[in-house]
Formats: sequence, C-alpha cells, structure tokens
Amino acid sequence: MKSISFFLRLCPLPGLLLALTGRAQPAPEPAAPASVPALVDHLLAHNPEIAFYEAEIDAAQAGQRAAGARANPELSLSVGRKRVTDPAGVLAGEGTAWSVSLSQTFEWPGRLSLRKAIANRDLDLAELGLARFKAALANRARTLAYGLHAAHERAAAAAAVAARYQALRELFLAREPGGITPLLEARVIEAQELTLQQRATDARLAAQAAVVEFNQLRGLPVDAPLTLAPAKLALGSAPDRAVALAAARENTFEFRAARIELEQQGLVVSLARGEGRPGFTVSPYLSQESAGDKVQTLGLGLSLPLPVGGRTGAGIAAAEARRRQAGTAVLVAQRTMERAVITSTHRLAAKLAEAAAWSPDAARRFRDAAELADRHYRLGAVPISTYVELQNSYLGAIDSLYATQQEVLEAAGTLQLLTGLEFGAVEIQP
Repeated sequence: MKSISFFLRLCPLPGLLLALTGRAQPAPEPAAPASVPALVDHLLAHNPEIAFYEAEIDAAQAGQRAAGARANPELSLSVGRKRVTDPAGVLAGEGTAWSVSLSQTFEWPGRLSLRKAIANRDLDLAELGLARFKAALANRARTLAYGLHAAHERAAAAAAVAARYQALRELFLAREPGGITPLLEARVIEAQELTLQQRATDARLAAQAAVVEFNQLRGLPVDAPLTLAPAKLALGSAPDRAVALAAARENTFEFRAARIELEQQGLVVSLARGEGRPGFTVSPYLSQESAGDKVQTLGLGLSLPLPVGGRTGAGIAAAEARRRQAGTAVLVAQRTMERAVITSTHRLAAKLAEAAAWSPDAARRFRDAAELADRHYRLGAVPISTYVELQNSYLGAIDSLYATQQEVLEAAGTLQLLTGLEFGAVEIQP
C-alpha cells in the first residue's frame, strides 16, 4: 500500500492512465508556417478596428437615407365645448366643437437634392477612410512581418557567434593559460560573448514585440503562436517622379478627402443660399361645431416663414467662410502630397541603389568567413584581432543588410500609400 500511494503522489492522474493503458497521447502539431500574403489577408479580415470604419459607413448611409426623405406629415386634433349666448346673456345653445388638420411641409425644388448630395459626400469620406485604414494596415503588416523575419535572422546570427565565443571560452578554461597573451585573449573572448548574448536577447525581444503587435492587429491573444515562412524582398525600381505625382493626385487619401470636403462645402453654400426660399406648409383641415346649429368647415391652410431676421445672410457668410477654409486645406494637402511623393521617390531610389550594392549571397559569404576564421583561430593561424573583427563584421553585415531592406520596404510602402501604385519592392515572396 505504501508503494502504491508513493506512486500516486509521483504520477498525476493523466500520467497514471497513460501508464496503465500503455498508450501515449499524440503531441499537438505545431502550426504550419504562414506566408506574408496570407497573414496580411487574415489581418484585413479579422482586425477589430475595421468595425469602427464600417460603422461609420453605416452611419453615413443612414444619413443618406434621411437626407433623401421628406419631412413627416403632422396631424393636429383639437376638441372642446362651445357655448352660444344671445345679447341678453341667455344661453342659446351648447355643444361640442372639434377640428382636425393634416400638415405637410414641402421644400423648394433643388434643396432636397442638395441635402442628398451633401450626404453622399459624407458617405464618400467614410468609404475613403475605410480604404485608407486598410491600405495602411496592409502596409504595416508587411513591415511587421519582414521585421519579424529580420529579427529572427539577427538573433540566429548573434546566437551562432555567441556559441563560438562560448566554446572558445570553455576551451580556455579547460587548459591553464600560459602567459599574458592567452589570458588577455580569454578575457577578450569572454567580453565578446557577453556582448553578443545581449545582442541576441535584444533581437529576440524585438521579434516578440513584433509578434505581440501582429496578434493585436489580428484580434488574437498577444501570446498566440506565430510561425512565419521564410520571406525575401523582390526588389524592383523606383517610379518616375512625374508618374508618381500624377498617380498621387488621383489616389492620395488625404488629398482626395480634402477635395471631397471642398465639394461638400460648395454644396453647403448653395443650400445656405436656398434658405432664402424656405419651405412652405400645406394644411388641409376639417372642423365642426354643434352648439345649436351644426356647422362644418373644410378648408386648406398655407404657412410660409418670412426670412426677416437676418439668419439667412449669416448662414451664407458662414458657409462661404467654411468653403474658403476648405479651398486652403486642398492647397495645403496638395503641397504636402507633392512634397511627400518627391521625398519618398528619392528615398526609395536611394535605398534601392544601396540594396543593389549587396550581392545576393553576401550574408552567406560573411557567415562562411566567420566560420573559417573560427577554425583557423583554433589552429593558431589567425590572430585574435582578425578573429574578433571577422565575427563582428559578419554581425554588422547582417544588421546592415536587413536594415537596408527594411528601409526599402518602408519607403516603398509609403510611396504606395501616396500613389496607389504597386511596386515590385513591396512584394514579399515566401
């Protein structure tokens, strides 16, 4: 009995069942690596913030329906008692008096269409906001995905070099250093190992931060696993500046929004001028009095507000001021757009030229050189200075390579948001 109770304390219930049945549960299969395009599509389909812009579109569509509808008719009903007396004050008759009327307000021609046009511009702005957010989201997803890939590569390179330093340090500790030179070399190797361990840790933390942000953008728990398939940039060429500017005038979201707002303010001015001809109300009515004689009245009423308070002129002046502001906003947006396009085009061209200077096998050649230096240093054919320089050069080359490609991706993404053009440089291939 003691042996059984001891076994139960050591082996929890699931383990006991497995031990008794002799069958082990299959291990969970790791998640298949996802390509960058698949991650971008998943992010656009499940990002929780998209619901905000979709709700804005729904609100604009509701406003569009409300702007195209006429005012609701009004039903009025009154009832009372009527008493009729003669000049001497003698009651001549008494009875019920009631009246009912139906009122409908009609707009002058053109005002209803102006309100609908203004509501249509609100819908255009809402749809443009959703398209802007999706484009920025896809660009951010591509940048994050490639940043995650680069962080993994940096961490792997730093870990590999740190492992070499660790093996050398253990080799030095295994044998007693004879002389000042071996002792100093051991200290150099130990210092380099500590530095590279910090470097590898920083790269792993950057990868974890990218995973957390990616999961938040996808609406998943922050600790959800994410396995990225190997990715690389398909570097293309920068577009011609004239072509980029022409495309930006049609596709830059901020510039398009400023133009839509200017059109909307022009419609608001026209509507404000139409307030000088206000709507009129038609009211058919029926009334009946039964105090003595029974009297019925059927008629038609017409009411029209008189614009004598000066509110119409003030409304027109305010609308004109808003339109001038919108015109200035369009000019500012155009200047900002042109400056951003020219700057982004130059930056993309410069970064593409910088990336083209790297040979396709640059990372492999630097890695082979670092491994070769490690082997020959152990044989005594390479001094410690050359060994350390080659290891640091390998890591520096890896950092510079991925930093350059990241800058190419960011510049191409910015230019794509401005122009709507597709560049080969932004295509990430698994």
